[in-house]
Amino acid sequence: MSDLDAKVYVAGHRGMVGSAIVRLLKERGYSNIITRAHSELDLTNQQAVRDFFKDEQPNQVYLAAAKVGGIYANNTYPAEFIYSNLMIESNVIHEAWNIGVKKLLFLGSSCIYPKYSPQPMGEDVLLDGSLEPTNEPYAIAKIAGIKLCESYNRQFGTDYRSVMPTNLYGVGDSYHLDNSHVIPGMIRRFHEAKMNDDACVVVWGTGTPYREFLYVDDMAEACVHIMTLNKIKYDEHTQPMLSHINVGSGSEVTIYQLAGIIKDVVGYSGEIVFDNTKPDGSPRKFMDSNRLNNLGWQPKTKLRDGLSIAYQDFLKLDLNKEA
Repeated sequence: MSDLDAKVYVAGHRGMVGSAIVRLLKERGYSNIITRAHSELDLTNQQAVRDFFKDEQPNQVYLAAAKVGGIYANNTYPAEFIYSNLMIESNVIHEAWNIGVKKLLFLGSSCIYPKYSPQPMGEDVLLDGSLEPTNEPYAIAKIAGIKLCESYNRQFGTDYRSVMPTNLYGVGDSYHLDNSHVIPGMIRRFHEAKMNDDACVVVWGTGTPYREFLYVDDMAEACVHIMTLNKIKYDEHTQPMLSHINVGSGSEVTIYQLAGIIKDVVGYSGEIVFDNTKPDGSPRKFMDSNRLNNLGWQPKTKLRDGLSIAYQDFLKLDLNKEA
């Protein structure tokens, strides 16, 4: 069976990454894509997930479903973040194996790496130090997902792969006032300040941390690229059974620089004020994506271009639903 003929389940198809994967699969000619909304399938419910896999019998799985949020959400709801993500991963990965799915792609997060990792962060620094405290429960859940894939590969000979994206943004992002990540949060705040003629926009932290950002359609292309590779070679001496791959843009900016770019893209003319009483998070998070680059993938979208597309998408939204 060719990949185009495969029955592909995309978990989390309404999220930013999942919807981008579905768009790309359709563009590539995949015609048998399975999706379920949360109202139709609760992925934290083991029996419901078991019944779904038994009934649908997918050939491939993209596991993009997760409970996600920014620093505020991670700090406020740590139990929800670790529980929900552990249950989603465990149920989907186990039931995929249970019905014989050989190819699965799990989407993790760059927060799996230690707070003070050597920069750029290579795949081999996983578990080498303490995590960033503000999102430790979420990070631990994502590390568990990686280890689930590795363990099923080791014991059962499956081909379950994990990708660790850098900070993502783009079409389909969440602009919730409390739970959004840095880029959508800034886009909303700068836009509302522009509409209200506010004199300044307050940004959390000192503005000094460096961050790397990747446009979501580039991430979708990386996911499909990795899923369709016939064989991924590992260095058995330095990376035994390593099944996770970094996905980054290869460039970074400070939060101060990011705020300035978003201010320009939105067309806001006021001042930017940094609140250094708020947490910065990790001082720098830059992914080493050489392994993926050597496997034939490169990002296409420049940051300013991607932010312009994201802002135009934001303008189409009903903000009452994002409150």
